[in-house]
Formats: sequence, structure tokens, C-alpha cells
Amino acid sequence: MANYGLIGKTLKHSYSKEFFRKKIEIENRSDSYENLEFEDVDHLEKFLKERKTDFKGFNVTYPFKEQIIPFLDRIDTEAAAIGAVNTVKVSPKKKLIGYNTDHYGFALTLIDYLPLKKKTALILGTGGASKAIAYVLSTMDFDYKYVSRNGVGDILRYQDVTEKVIANHYLIINCTPVGTFPYIEDCPKLPYQSITKNHLLIDLIYNPGETEFLKRGFAKGAIISNGLKMLEHQAKKSWAIWQK
Repeated sequence: MANYGLIGKTLKHSYSKEFFRKKIEIENRSDSYENLEFEDVDHLEKFLKERKTDFKGFNVTYPFKEQIIPFLDRIDTEAAAIGAVNTVKVSPKKKLIGYNTDHYGFALTLIDYLPLKKKTALILGTGGASKAIAYVLSTMDFDYKYVSRNGVGDILRYQDVTEKVIANHYLIINCTPVGTFPYIEDCPKLPYQSITKNHLLIDLIYNPGETEFLKRGFAKGAIISNGLKMLEHQAKKSWAIWQK
């Protein structure tokens, strides 16, 4: 029997536990998977020092994908290039090894919708998840820009995203928690009137299945996709890492 868990701050909205519960049941295993909520990084550090040997692996979600890195013994090459970790394997020698499977999940999700009119994208948010998205877009030769509440350097602020900016960026990915249940009426502040049928909107959120961000894009004729496919792809990759 092996124990696995999801590390995050607020996990009631997460589908990971249910996904792995079903997988464990289908494979007729006696393993367990639990949500592990931490108020801050200090509590996470204490947990890893005291209880890491009780587990075989972890998934990591907001807001710890970057904060967990200093506590790891080793980090995979791609995760290091991305600068964020969403999967941790506890080795037989009880070492913590960090990986990123978000980029794998997003790439498999995005490829189903290509080609677009033009390889231009806006990444909403600058957290750990957004870094995996940027990594994929770079490998696919997209021209992309980050958007955040506090734009610095080349990062756009939301008030800088004009109708012209929207019109010239055909892929928009929401990597923020804005719109997550129960705050389902919230959405990133964008000039949605400039979205067209040539746009693709992807929301990494999957609860609700159709966020306000996606609803507004769909109303303007855009192709839309939530984060469920990405979650399933990256979760299967995490499982494979834990078992090897």
C-alpha cells in the first residue's frame, strides 16, 4: 500500500482526489490519496520534514508550485527550466524529486485545437501554472505576453489589454484562480467584445466546467476549453512518474 496526496491551500474545488480514487479502485489497489491543505509555506515545510516518508508522491497546486522547490532534493530538467513543480516523487531513499507534468497536459490539450489564425497568445497570471504554459508556447513558436494585476517590464496590466491587443492575440489562457467555485460570477477584466470566432480561450479552471471567462468568449463565437483535459493528462503522467 502506498499513500499519495495533493498539496495546496484550498482544495475543496479540486477533482484530483476523485480522479486518483477512481484510478486506484479500477486498478484494484489498496493505495490512498488525500488532500493536504496548508495555510502557508512554513506549515508545508514542517509537514515535509515530519511526514514525507509516509508518502510515495505528491501533486502540488496553487500557491506552492514555486514555493516547494527549495525543499526538494532534486529537480527534473524540464521542471527546472519551467521554474515550477506540480509533481513530487518520494524516492526509495526518501529523497524528494520534483517534476512538472502541467506542460505535458497543456500541450496535449492545445494540440487538438491547432492551427490558429496566428500563433499569438495572452497568458493571464504569472504564477507556477503560467510558467508551464509559457514553456509549451515557446516550444510551439508562439509569440505570447503575460498579463497580471501588477505589470512589470514586458508584463501587461489588465488595463493595458485593449481591444486591439485582444484582436491581435488569438489564444487566451486563464492561469489565475479567478472564476473558481464558489466565485463563479468573477472573470478576468478584459474587453471581451473584441473576441471573435478565430479566438481560442482555455481556462485552467475546471470547477465550474464553464467559467464566466469561457461563457463570455463562447458568446462571441470563440472556441473554448476548460482545464479538465489538462488535469487528466498531467495526472496520468504524475502516476507514471510515481510508479517507475
